[in-house]
Amino acid sequence: MRRDWFEANRNLWNDRVPIHVGSDFYGVDGFKAGGEILHAYELEEVGPLEGKGLVHLQCHFGMDTLACARRGARVTGLDLSEAGIAAAQKLAAEMEIPARFVVANVYEAVEALGETYDVVYTGRGALNWLPDVSRWAKVVHALLRPGGFLYLNEFHPVTDMMADDSFEIEYDYFGRPEGYFFDDGLTYTEAGGERTEHKDSYEWIHPTSAVITALLDVGLRIELFREHEFSVFGRFPFLELETDGSRRIYRMPEGKPRLPFMYSIRARK
Repeated sequence: MRRDWFEANRNLWNDRVPIHVGSDFYGVDGFKAGGEILHAYELEEVGPLEGKGLVHLQCHFGMDTLACARRGARVTGLDLSEAGIAAAQKLAAEMEIPARFVVANVYEAVEALGETYDVVYTGRGALNWLPDVSRWAKVVHALLRPGGFLYLNEFHPVTDMMADDSFEIEYDYFGRPEGYFFDDGLTYTEAGGERTEHKDSYEWIHPTSAVITALLDVGLRIELFREHEFSVFGRFPFLELETDGSRRIYRMPEGKPRLPFMYSIRARK
């Protein structure tokens, strides 16, 4: 794996943090006021978190991490972005929520964290930033205590194949080792139309079969695998928005063929 891939992505995410923190998309003020950002299906699939040690890999600026803490978990967040971790620490301090946040590449998480957990939590646009899911699965396994589980809630790679505004196929479902290079500086929150100063980034497509196989290969037992006909992100302009408080769900218009926009996995050690 090339070091420049991670350097480019870290620079991009450092630039994205202040844009995202101030965006309506993330709704930080509503979250601080008590708004729930975890969706009902996530809460059902994860189950009770009270008293559990949880690590959130690729945690960005920590909102989901702190949402798990509000449900009783003892939380740690890890991310490649120094700006993201600084913002997470600031948010935790403002909300007076105990949390540990660590700057590290996810592939170096075992050494950086130095402990194991009941729950490894990750997803919502995380795996596409990693070139090797087999190595990722080994990290997940090493971070879990016996009896602990991974919860992955991720965007479906079927939609990663497609253009931004149509179902036209632009990318290979089975991905490629060198990934895909982008240099537009766009960010998905569209907060004021800002573009990042650093524009280069690298992303990868991982078929669901590759993710499941990687988890099985390290000895995890798949307890749950679901594909969801909705997204928590407006992936296409023609999707219809539903709101539930501070939570958003996007679906195909009624009468149109459905496809999987997201999937979730729970796998136990």
